[in-house]
Amino acid sequence: MPGIAGLAIVAGLVAGCGGSSSPKAASPGPRQHPAALVGAVGHDDGFNISLTDPSGQAIHNLAAGTYSLTIKDESSLHNFHLTGAGVDKATSIGATGTSTFTVTFTPGTYTFICDPHSAQMHGKFTVS
Repeated sequence: MPGIAGLAIVAGLVAGCGGSSSPKAASPGPRQHPAALVGAVGHDDGFNISLTDPSGQAIHNLAAGTYSLTIKDESSLHNFHLTGAGVDKATSIGATGTSTFTVTFTPGTYTFICDPHSAQMHGKFTVS
C-alpha cells in the first residue's frame, strides 16, 4: 500500500494532466490611435528595429486609418520594410536618413523587417 507521500505525488500528476490542449491567443492590447507613427532601424549600426508612436510607445494594436509614418534609418547596413494589406513601404539598403510616408491601414496583421536581416530584425502588429 503506498504511503501518503506517494498518494500526494500521484494526485499531483493526475491534477496536472487537466486543462486546455490549445493555448489561448494573446490579446494585442487596447487599440492605439496615435497622431503619427515612427519607425526606427539600425541605431548605432545595431540590429534593432521598431515601430512606435511619437512618445516611444510600441505599436501593438493600431486603429485602422491613415497615418503619417516617419522612418529613421540610421544605418547603411539595414532598411525598414513595412508590409501588409495594401501597404508596401521601404527605405533603401545602403542609405541612411529620414523618410516620411502616408500610410492607410485596414484591419489585419502587418509586419516590419530589415530585408537583409529579417530573421533577427522583425516585428508585427495588428490593425483593428
